[in-house]
Amino acid sequence: MLAKRIGRGIGPIACATLVALLAACGLPPVGPGFYRVESGDTVSKIARENRQPVQNIVRWNSLSNPNAIEVGQVLRVAPPANTAPAPAAAPAAAAATAPAPRANRPARPAAPDAPPRPTAVPATSISLVWPTNGKVIRTFDGRDSKGIDIVNAAGTPVVAAAAGRVVYAGNGLRGYGNLLIVKHNGDYLTAYAHNQALLVKEGQAVTQGQQIAQMGSSDNDRVMLHFELRYQGRSIDPARELPPR
Repeated sequence: MLAKRIGRGIGPIACATLVALLAACGLPPVGPGFYRVESGDTVSKIARENRQPVQNIVRWNSLSNPNAIEVGQVLRVAPPANTAPAPAAAPAAAAATAPAPRANRPARPAAPDAPPRPTAVPATSISLVWPTNGKVIRTFDGRDSKGIDIVNAAGTPVVAAAAGRVVYAGNGLRGYGNLLIVKHNGDYLTAYAHNQALLVKEGQAVTQGQQIAQMGSSDNDRVMLHFELRYQGRSIDPARELPPR
């Protein structure tokens, strides 16, 4: 999440914990020919276990940086239909002119000093409403900020951005305060952090626009809502799906 932000912020340990929690919140199993990245995975390990050359995994998933895979990311590990064989290896002379990509680093949430990864465009979309009223003081960048921060007065209503079911309601994650996570379908989750009060419980169905919390400053130095949108466990920019205002 945020390594540098207003307030105490959320450190790498809390970020990794939330990634694991989001990945575990009822995401459906991947289909044949696909694999969901787990902690400690590398592209070379995934390729080896699926009996594929590393270059195939890189090519099928358009990985510009094989070292940047993340926990929860879904990768294709079998050839798509009508896929041509992988191109032959480049001659040794040509290979010497360009370093081969390394793929031996374990999968982990992107470090604060890592270059931003392009946000994958979801295969499907979700229609969201703004989760609260207020001023956006931090936007998504995919590296230091995994969501948006909205400030307003304590007690400002926080609503469900889309219909779904509450899969987490509590304060067990350090740095997030009173946190809600809502699962909307097999692909999308939203997270709402730092609330003053939670008005719904785990397992409860919610409708779009229903009040689910009150804005607060739990585990933070100022009153604000930290809002995240996840697609298949990966953070994406909520602004892509929120209506203009």
